[in-house]
Amino acid sequence: MNNVVCFGEILWDVFPTHKVIGGAPLNVALRLNTFGVHTSIISRLGTDAYAKRALDYLQQVNLSERYVQKDTAYPTGYVSVLLDDKGSASYEIYKPVAWDFIALDEANRILVSETDIFIFGSLVCRNEVSRQTLFKLLEQAKFSVFDVNLRKPDYTFELLLDLMQKANVIKLNDDELQEITSRLGIKNSTIKVQVETLLRQTGAQSVCVTRGSQGALLYWENRFYENTGYQVTVKDTVGAGDSFLAALIFKLFIRKESPDTSLDFACRVGALVASKEGANATVHDWEIMELTKSS
Repeated sequence: MNNVVCFGEILWDVFPTHKVIGGAPLNVALRLNTFGVHTSIISRLGTDAYAKRALDYLQQVNLSERYVQKDTAYPTGYVSVLLDDKGSASYEIYKPVAWDFIALDEANRILVSETDIFIFGSLVCRNEVSRQTLFKLLEQAKFSVFDVNLRKPDYTFELLLDLMQKANVIKLNDDELQEITSRLGIKNSTIKVQVETLLRQTGAQSVCVTRGSQGALLYWENRFYENTGYQVTVKDTVGAGDSFLAALIFKLFIRKESPDTSLDFACRVGALVASKEGANATVHDWEIMELTKSS
């Protein structure tokens, strides 16, 4: 039985000097896989060279391709990525591509119904086909985690609110939290007030907010937990939030460890990924243990 299923985009991040496989759902699945969590991904690729490289990579890292559909009409997804002098990324996400057309079938419906945790994001909803598939699969999910991933212009506030109301857990960064709660009429308030507002409006059980170098905040079982983060020299931020989420899910929901311990582990992993090149850089256990706290 699968512990986790991730739904959404598999794509290639095209940097000025190199290309790496990515997409937030795949990044989360890959990191969970390194923790030994039985994970699958539902996605869609073209039949081009990018697709072949992606499938070869999944085989190499032992992540099942069983629920990765093939599309003969649209290419495999790709994104142009630029990094500023601080390592922060900006993206140009091309469309339409294969993952815009993820189809609902009996295999993925059964997969989600038999899985402990279903993880999904907002970007995959930019096309009606994948959006409708996601909504149908959410009806089957036992426990769902919404990884907010705002990429203009590919979302509406109404869509975000609908997705949040279908999730047990919402994960987002502080900029995304501020944008969403400002639409709810909450401005110039503390992050805790913003989270409490989001909880009331959505009915979610838990909210986690990443804050970059300042760490993260978690609301879990009627209590707030905070971590001030870890000091690293940032190489690039691509995928750091995805690895953070994977680490949090691994510790809090699968290993059932304490919220404090789980949040600290997630902050360590996210910081280490930001200190390396690429979303799926190797993170060693000894690095996680030796990372020192920010002052």
